[in-house]
Amino acid sequence: MLRTPLAIALATLALPLAAQPPAAGPHDFIDAFRALSGEHKGIRKGHAKGVCAEGEFVPSDEARTRLASPLFAGPGLPAQLRFSMAGGNPRVPDNARSPRGLAAEFQLPDGTLHHLAMLSTPVFGAKDPDSFLGLLRAQRPGPDGKPDAGRIAAYREAHPDTRPQAEWLARNPPPWSYANAAYHGLHTFYVQTRQGGALKVRWYLQPQDGERGLDDAELAGAPADFLTQRLAERLRQGPVRFDWIMVLGEPGDTDDDPSRPWPAGRPVFKAGTLSVQRSGGEACTPINFDPNVLSAGFSAGADPILRMRSPAYAISFGLRLGGQ
Repeated sequence: MLRTPLAIALATLALPLAAQPPAAGPHDFIDAFRALSGEHKGIRKGHAKGVCAEGEFVPSDEARTRLASPLFAGPGLPAQLRFSMAGGNPRVPDNARSPRGLAAEFQLPDGTLHHLAMLSTPVFGAKDPDSFLGLLRAQRPGPDGKPDAGRIAAYREAHPDTRPQAEWLARNPPPWSYANAAYHGLHTFYVQTRQGGALKVRWYLQPQDGERGLDDAELAGAPADFLTQRLAERLRQGPVRFDWIMVLGEPGDTDDDPSRPWPAGRPVFKAGTLSVQRSGGEACTPINFDPNVLSAGFSAGADPILRMRSPAYAISFGLRLGGQ
């Protein structure tokens, strides 16, 4: 068949597009976590191992006068919480060099909800869903049940955005207790002020008990399940408190790449205090801690990882409710 120059040019332009893999979708992440951790029916596909807790959030005076969201308007809000280990394995040992998570649901007086989803690392594991999915697939175990270290290293070398979190985890020991970790929001949000403007923010929860990591002996031989017990023991002494610290971004600070930290020295202020009062029970079990559930006055940045969380969490939530 005779091919015109126009047809040849169009076919040539189409080749790179056809060769590109399809964009990562929410079902891909569910499948990737299953491949990494196995099938655990009725369990969260990510952060499978965890413990419920309950507490209260009390905004600071500065937040009440500065920020327009009703989240900061009243004297305090009840909080449903969940501390967790990263990954889809409900039996992962508590001394693993992986992130810890803290998720929170605040219920406002009118019944609306506000969610937080945080990690103990200051950056996320990749810049976007495609890069993160590729990392998860590179970590899949082989026939011997172990991941291929060479394959993972090669992927990180080709995707430098996947290195900062891994390097941070290698430098810093896992937390001694859930109460002794700082938890970072990772994503960028915009919060309306009472003056009609908007603040570009990231945030973290700073433990009032101070940060503490496992020592070398505990890294080598700690029991597999000590975090829940240590949290319960600490709560018998009184509430565990975290300061919610807002970090103010500047125009050049990324709002679409959670793998990149903002420069040090950005202004901060205390938005309030989260008090954990008790742990255990099942109050958090039916909650889908989607960080895109925001109260009035909050809006999300242009982060594709954050946008992917809603559909992926919804699929995991539906499977869990169905016993799958």
